[in-house]
Amino acid sequence: MILKNLLFEGNLTDITIENGKIAAIAPASADTAGEDCTGLSVIPGLVDMHAHGCVGFDTMDGKFEEMCAFLAKNGTTSWLPTTMTQSFEAIKHVTESKTDVPGTNILGFHMEGPYINEKRKGAQNGAFIRNPDLAEFRKLPGMRVVTIAPELEGSTEFIRECGALVCIGHTDADYETCIKAIDAGANCLTHTFNAMPGIHHRNPGPIGAALEKNIYVQAITDGLHLHPSIVLLLYKAFGPERMVIISDSMRATGLGDGTYEFGGQDIIVKDGVARTLDGAIAGSTATLWRCVKQAASFGVPFADAVRMATRTPADMIGAPEKGRIEVGADADLLLLDGSLEISRVMIGGEFFA
Repeated sequence: MILKNLLFEGNLTDITIENGKIAAIAPASADTAGEDCTGLSVIPGLVDMHAHGCVGFDTMDGKFEEMCAFLAKNGTTSWLPTTMTQSFEAIKHVTESKTDVPGTNILGFHMEGPYINEKRKGAQNGAFIRNPDLAEFRKLPGMRVVTIAPELEGSTEFIRECGALVCIGHTDADYETCIKAIDAGANCLTHTFNAMPGIHHRNPGPIGAALEKNIYVQAITDGLHLHPSIVLLLYKAFGPERMVIISDSMRATGLGDGTYEFGGQDIIVKDGVARTLDGAIAGSTATLWRCVKQAASFGVPFADAVRMATRTPADMIGAPEKGRIEVGADADLLLLDGSLEISRVMIGGEFFA
């Protein structure tokens, strides 16, 4: 298959797809036949490394067909279904669920809790919070990312030995503790500024440690979790190579206001904002594509906003075949119209209906 006359990085381009991969990228030519895409531009498919659910379903349900279909239609071509602070049995059920379903590729799981700080639990269920447990974690196949609070007992050994990408989050750790965790191997902050201490000029906390050590930072750029000026602060401090846009979407995404279950608790969604009964923000109701467009509306260059939801998260989680338009990469593509809205979605060389 040849996609012809696509606008790619400012130039009219033909992209050849073979066996689900990008086989060639060349200037548009009238000498070859293919599918005419005149008027459309192309970007990589989005990679969401932190999302809980959508259209009435949650990762903890272990049912991915509907979620993967919705995410695909909305531009997310790869994701890490993210678990909640729950019992070992509930989390293990997720890892044993069927993930080979049509639509968005599941690249593994992100375990957000239960190894977190009660004080900064946010919408997580405090009844299941516990200290890091290597033996337990090793019984959970497919955990590509894990979020922990590094001040908990056993955290340093866990970071060194768990074998997954470790993110610092839902934490009350100070700067020194975070530096120690990063030196042990932690390489990202989970939803930066949310569920952690902020920056103080004499107590820089997790964010100061992340900046000093130049690790990755996740950011929910839906316009609710972070003020636009904070999104720009993170972008200017960490750059598009280290800042990752996430959705942190929950089961109300794609639906309307109402009461929803989230991590075993009732969540009220009003005017698109999800909160626990005591008022804490509980994930988002935004798609990753909406978060990309929001970041661009805040002043982040569109190309950089796209990178922070494609190549950068793919690089961070160790998926070099995703999030880029290069020969040899997976043919996961978004074709955009003149208004930069999604026109068509390709996953693995096939257009998704």
